[in-house]
Amino acid sequence: MRTRLLALAVLLLLAGCSSGGTRDDGRITLRFQSLAWQEESVEANQRLVKEWNASHPDVRVEYVQGSWDSVHDQLLTAFEGGEAPDIIHDASDDLADFAYGGYLADLSGLLPARLKADIPQRSWQTTTFGDGVYGVPFLQEPRVLIANATWLRKSGVRIPTPGKPWSWAEFRRITERLSGPGKYGVAWPLKEPVSATLNLSLSAGGQLFHRGPDGKVTVRFQAGDQVVPRTVHDQANTDRSASPTTLGSGGSDTLPGFFAGRYAMVPLGFSYRQQIVQQAPKGFDWQVLPAPAGAGGLTQGVSPQTLSIAEDCPHKKEAAEFLDFFLRPPNMVRLALGDWMLPTGNEALKDPALHRTKDGWATGTALAGHLSPAPAQSVRGYPEWKDKVATPALQEYYSGAIGIAELRRRLEEDGNLVLARYQR
Repeated sequence: MRTRLLALAVLLLLAGCSSGGTRDDGRITLRFQSLAWQEESVEANQRLVKEWNASHPDVRVEYVQGSWDSVHDQLLTAFEGGEAPDIIHDASDDLADFAYGGYLADLSGLLPARLKADIPQRSWQTTTFGDGVYGVPFLQEPRVLIANATWLRKSGVRIPTPGKPWSWAEFRRITERLSGPGKYGVAWPLKEPVSATLNLSLSAGGQLFHRGPDGKVTVRFQAGDQVVPRTVHDQANTDRSASPTTLGSGGSDTLPGFFAGRYAMVPLGFSYRQQIVQQAPKGFDWQVLPAPAGAGGLTQGVSPQTLSIAEDCPHKKEAAEFLDFFLRPPNMVRLALGDWMLPTGNEALKDPALHRTKDGWATGTALAGHLSPAPAQSVRGYPEWKDKVATPALQEYYSGAIGIAELRRRLEEDGNLVLARYQR
């Protein structure tokens, strides 16, 4: 019994030490919950925390490992229980309800001018809700085409560049040309179809969400919004140039077939290049191509990774100072390289390491100026609209189960009923 009581006392002491605040010796402790998960990314994050702690003995940052899989529910529970981390790693499309709910600190008056000026206004828009700024957008990734370079070279098709990309119509023709018995020009991994569809639709002039003078948002599925869905649908159901089996798959699920020569191209997030480098068979020749362009050029939506400060954090000034250190241009480059993504900061984007042709870095960096806030960025009720309306509707459309008219009806009529509940 005495042993159990001693163990319990130690656990309680450790729990007390792990929470943010001021210790008896006057030293401030800030808890930083990171969602880094790849080995290189975790190492970069932890090294920066160690460097901060070595140079700031009075303000210690404690690294806490989180998970993307459960971050929203975990944070909501922590906020409501008064146990939220002081510094929070998340994504901009997850911030709206937390910002409007009063759980996140407004950073407008806390961040240094250097950091505000270094990150473009279009990126700040992803974390601005109402009159406040509730996160620092620091990493982002475009969607690109990962292609079998040998296959494309032998086919003789025109290879697109950021300066001269394929149009969506040309992309469809090329995937049909690349297809054959047991082989497909493209494999669309659309297990989660909404984000990919909406973000790529910006290139075709799509907008989908329209905010009226009263501030209320309605869904209108217009011609520009239909270009990408129609392309995917026709590739899978008419041309047979897109593998029908990958429509319900995640990005990683398509890589074995890609390496085996079943698919010429796979549209993926830029960070998937790390998995390809690690998993590709010896001698497999691949390259990064820009996503197709339309009326909106190479524009596409992104939801950057963000760093926020909890409203309940008792040391917001010190937390903001840590963010300034963590996101200095050289450090932002280290974080981007560790995550195989792009930094949002203009100075970091100039780093030569991000302009190498090796592993497609230069192609991705050339797309940075075309990245815009995701269409659903500030739409309240978007998570429910996505889960209950858009995801099943798009999945059924891409599989050929419903037509474009029914897709439009469900996105607009059913979708607007959901959104209306959040805008009364």
